Amino acid sequence: MISTHLSVVSLRDLMLVQAVRRHGSFNSAARAMHISPSGLSHQVQKVEQALGAPLFERGGRRVVPTAGGQRLLEQIDAVLASAELLQQVARAGEVAFGGELRLGVPASLGPYLLPHLIEPFPQHFPGTRLSLSEGKPRGLLRRLNEGELDAVLAPRVTPLSGTAMRPLFFEPWELMLRADHALANKRSVSLDQLDPSEATLMTESQADDVLGGGHVQDVSLESLAALVGLRGGYALVPALAHDRLASMPDIVLSKIKGQATGREIALYWRDASPWSSDLQAFALLLRRLAKQRPGLKLVGDGA
Repeated sequence: MISTHLSVVSLRDLMLVQAVRRHGSFNSAARAMHISPSGLSHQVQKVEQALGAPLFERGGRRVVPTAGGQRLLEQIDAVLASAELLQQVARAGEVAFGGELRLGVPASLGPYLLPHLIEPFPQHFPGTRLSLSEGKPRGLLRRLNEGELDAVLAPRVTPLSGTAMRPLFFEPWELMLRADHALANKRSVSLDQLDPSEATLMTESQADDVLGGGHVQDVSLESLAALVGLRGGYALVPALAHDRLASMPDIVLSKIKGQATGREIALYWRDASPWSSDLQAFALLLRRLAKQRPGLKLVGDGA
């Protein structure tokens, strides 16, 4: 408990004491702090009485701390530094997300969506840093629930208890084939033309439900393309990765005919987040960006 003697000391009083130590003179410190020398001396004496110990030796040409005062002045510096940090934290509340958004994104989405987000983010959320973490959707949602992340972009699932979700966009699958595949010269292919036994699938694609089979691989999209290039066959890949995958040797991409198959991406955050309004605004930004990308379709909120 803080004693009643010390409770009368203000941060301003401690700043005056710090100024005397810094300038080594009551007159110089008084001018710097815009107070009269007598008023400054009175405030320093108040602090000394509250602490029960003298802070400075007086009478010489330069005011210097006493031996005990030196130790107390170090603690005063620490108190003022903590007060400054408290002020910075409080001020950060005026900035979106408190100054930093810790965002989780799947590795199959981040490299293809984030380049379109990096430039407009600081324009919409000035003073806020975007910190990114890649991983698998299930692991990212667990980290969100445990408070390690502020928000997660992931395929739409039933939200965990205590988690809010905002639907964003539908991303269709495209067909990735080796260049010598029998269907490689077709601009679009229907699913019934595909042999499920030839499919190589991402673990998070859930495309085996669509195709009824396939070899599931826990790899990146680039590694998936390399497997198709080595083994032949095909894979279903997200449309946002089109440009990157189409540039890889011995790989071609085709559209899928008929009913659209793909994944629905949503933004997740904790119900208790103090940044709920900021996250709603972030979701709107993501929806605007998705609207500008070919092949993506907005979902939810009237689309």
